[in-house]
Amino acid sequence: MQRLSLTEQHLIEAVDPAPMLAQVQAWSALNTGTGNLPGLAEQARLLADAFAELPGDVRLIEPDPVTAIAADGTTVAREHGRHLVLSVRPQARRRLLLTGHMDTVFPADHPFQHQAWLDETTLNGPGVADMKGGIAVILAALTAFESSPASQSTGYDVLINSDEETGSLSSAALIADLARGKAAALTYEPSALPDGTLAGARAGSGNYSLTVHGRSAHAGRNPQDGRNAIVAAAALALGLKALEREGLSINPARIEGGSANNVVPDLAVLRFNIRPREADLAQLFEQEIAALIARIEQEHEVLVHRHGAVSRPPKPIDPSAARLFDLVERSSADLGQPIGRKATGGVCDGNNIAACGVPVVDTMGVRGGAIHSAGEYLIVPSLAERARLSALVLHRLASGAPL
Repeated sequence: MQRLSLTEQHLIEAVDPAPMLAQVQAWSALNTGTGNLPGLAEQARLLADAFAELPGDVRLIEPDPVTAIAADGTTVAREHGRHLVLSVRPQARRRLLLTGHMDTVFPADHPFQHQAWLDETTLNGPGVADMKGGIAVILAALTAFESSPASQSTGYDVLINSDEETGSLSSAALIADLARGKAAALTYEPSALPDGTLAGARAGSGNYSLTVHGRSAHAGRNPQDGRNAIVAAAALALGLKALEREGLSINPARIEGGSANNVVPDLAVLRFNIRPREADLAQLFEQEIAALIARIEQEHEVLVHRHGAVSRPPKPIDPSAARLFDLVERSSADLGQPIGRKATGGVCDGNNIAACGVPVVDTMGVRGGAIHSAGEYLIVPSLAERARLSALVLHRLASGAPL
């Protein structure tokens, strides 16, 4: 820590690692799968109590309406939990945004509900890395940051949303609103690699459902009178795959529909995901899928309804983002923990923030791995490591680090 000023050394010493592990374990013991509304409500209550220890105003924000396509082709409402927002010094000239999420990918009936120690420093459990550990880092870092003299001239918002794992559809407008006018943002997804490597550029992501309406008929007596929705959906899947190119991957994931073997199916739902690495490729895909749908409708004499869009825009590293990455990497090196960054195909709320023109580093959370699986683990010493790093980065941003 030879490169730290005396003020920075005192700031680092102000990070209290004592409560962090207990917080993570308590939060991990509570199931907060994105669809588990009672679990999310209890988690939001616990987080509101925890973040109330910081100055400012804690609010629970109602989710925006979200729809999805059911297996029968109907449009249904998808319910979400409330989102937590803490606002501190909203009138400050320089303001920052910190974001995390309280939901996990493990529903209430998933078998992975318990924690286990893999060794003396590695904790296995649902959400311990992604990202209840990250929330503990936010809280500890901000508590220490408030001891910095520079903090009093800097404001910040904290957003902990309830739907990140399914695309942040009910919190997208809230993210955009909170990002407006911010100098920089930090998001607390776990590190890209267990050694602490940061995620750099990210691809975008879009989830779609194509509902195909054909015409039913008897498969033996008059199949020629039917219009097979399953066949048309399969043609759409093949056509989508043919649209792939460098920088754009397309994954037809599921076809639902059909009935008895002797009935020409009149309904099918094709679900797929795309990952564009550039905004131009996402726009080109919009043109090409419209042409593909029109062709399949004509060739198969069916009707196709499209639901979905690119909800996570691609996140390139522009000059201001590069400067923020440099600040984070330099600060980590000053703490004796050199880190780098790598591009990834994964997506998160950092994509949404970057699309608002705000520089963001979105893997400020803990070191760990095997996320989205029953092998998920947290490297426990990284709780204090990452809290100290965030406190130092926040202090340097508040002290006027250029972006």
